[in-house]
Amino acid sequence: MTAPDGLWQVVVGPTAAGKSALAMAVARARGLALISADSRQLYCGFDIGTAKPSAADREAVPHHGVDILAPTERASAHLWAEGAREWAAAARQRRTPPLVVGGTGLYVRALVAPLAPVPQLDPTHRALLASWLDRLPAEELRRWCARLDPPRATLGRTQWLRAVETALLAGTRLSQALAQGEAAGGEPARYLLVDPGPSLAERIEARVRAMVAAGWVEEVRGLSARLPGDAPAWKASGYGVWRAHVAGALSEEEAVRRVVIETRQYAKRQRTWFRHQLPPDRVTRLDPGAPDALAQALAWWDAGAEA
Repeated sequence: MTAPDGLWQVVVGPTAAGKSALAMAVARARGLALISADSRQLYCGFDIGTAKPSAADREAVPHHGVDILAPTERASAHLWAEGAREWAAAARQRRTPPLVVGGTGLYVRALVAPLAPVPQLDPTHRALLASWLDRLPAEELRRWCARLDPPRATLGRTQWLRAVETALLAGTRLSQALAQGEAAGGEPARYLLVDPGPSLAERIEARVRAMVAAGWVEEVRGLSARLPGDAPAWKASGYGVWRAHVAGALSEEEAVRRVVIETRQYAKRQRTWFRHQLPPDRVTRLDPGAPDALAQALAWWDAGAEA
């Protein structure tokens, strides 16, 4: 079964929810290609901490959007969406329909809805403002965002920064510019939202410890030896903490604790984004721990393929 060319089928969910494993199982069963909507998996060398698909998985199922940027390059939702459309077209030509899977909400938005032109900010003024905003505690920054651009205050620190910058330097709300783009319409999409509910917190800690056992610290030590400290790839969740550990500032157990907290906070922001940004009538929720989880996922894919 193949999904109509104009319909995107997208598996989303918070980090460590199990969405990648489920998407992999669906891809194997239906002969699909996977397109990663994960802004962290783009970077070469950042493997363990981003939970990249294994070599065996990539051999079994075509994967796109993985290992396509050097760590010193900057990623963008717009460029990723352009690439995703090209990867999808190529996959369809090979008769391997594409299934998008990932937790980066902005990338999903860029794929299915047009990105509105947002105000361009003077780089000098933006750098000066950013040097001050970056020092603000999270709660204070959120209060600034709530005052200047309330719709963006439910998101995360990166979004708060951009909203405050836009409001102060351009005199307009970023949320309004984005809403104008959404009003222009977009491409149809169906979503499978994979979320295990309360057990996610335990899953996150178990995965962090498994990553450490798999060599995450050694990976960070090797990357630190050859990459500049301001490489964009370092922004991937957890890597900053492990850099501090490698530098001797944190014990391993304290680093694990901080990475678990950081990852849980990231998952909370993802859940908020999915709750507020995905159209409810296009979303099917799935508990990956359900005995028939794979059967439900296959039924979801087949329903879209027959649409």
